[in-house]
Amino acid sequence: MGRNKAERIRVDRVYSGDLWTRVSSVGTRGDRPFVLVCGIGVSSHYFEQLAPHLEQFGPVYALDLPGFGGVPHNGSGLSMSEYADLLGDVIDSLDAPDPVVVGHSMGTQVVADLASRRPGLSTIVLISPVVDADHRNLPAQAWRFATSSWREPFRVKVLAVTAYLFCGFNWFFRVLPNMLAYRIEDVAARIQADTLLIRGQYDDVCPPEWIAALSDRLPRSSAFEVEGAAHSVMHAHAREVARLCVDHAGRGSAGDDGGIDRIPELPDEGVEVDPQDVLENVTEEIKGAATEVRGNATNSDALVEEGRNRQADARRALRGD
Repeated sequence: MGRNKAERIRVDRVYSGDLWTRVSSVGTRGDRPFVLVCGIGVSSHYFEQLAPHLEQFGPVYALDLPGFGGVPHNGSGLSMSEYADLLGDVIDSLDAPDPVVVGHSMGTQVVADLASRRPGLSTIVLISPVVDADHRNLPAQAWRFATSSWREPFRVKVLAVTAYLFCGFNWFFRVLPNMLAYRIEDVAARIQADTLLIRGQYDDVCPPEWIAALSDRLPRSSAFEVEGAAHSVMHAHAREVARLCVDHAGRGSAGDDGGIDRIPELPDEGVEVDPQDVLENVTEEIKGAATEVRGNATNSDALVEEGRNRQADARRALRGD
């Protein structure tokens, strides 16, 4: 399921007044595109494993909303509805009025808010949706996030720390209260789209009771739990999540019995790589990241695009694709 070597990541902007959203896209073939929205503080790099698995079925558009991934913000914390409006502008800019829209963590609030106001969206995926209605406070969420993070791969921890530094703590803590206050369960009943809910087995931020309660509020939904996964289930278990997303896009949620099905963890696809090659590719990925940082600092989409492609090429080489 590796990415075709001829396909390159393209970086564009979609403007919404004085704000803009970065759109990193890959692939041109397939019946329906996937639009990916990440969580609070992090960047679209969180989808670096999922996107190659989805790209063979349709174009993939991963978003960096204002304030995240090096994209400038307006100085005041945006609400989930305001972020949803920006997502809507991105979808309107695509030559595909009904993509499969995928949100992770806070991104599920953004996707749900838009879907509740845009009945033309027929298919959405909510991965690790927040915030659990029984624990809607900062101490509880901080503790649950910390315990879940222990189960995350080292790569995810590095991505998170790097992204939080780019986001900045001032902006993070301006958006955080809006995320904690947003009641996704209240908009759920107005969502007409077929909705897929996904959680990881060890995701303390998104417990099974919360998934079940949210599923009950949605008119058409199905819910799955991926064995061995934590909050960032779509990164370490990209193949399992991609399979769920593609199957859901093809079948929808008709006939679901309201339970949470279990998806087994797939065997590791790792291949043996020469240690010298590992060192060279890790070095190349670091250089690509530095190029992306320089692009953000100089407001250059061309450099961001170059940096992201260098990083993607290095990761593909490490996977043996």
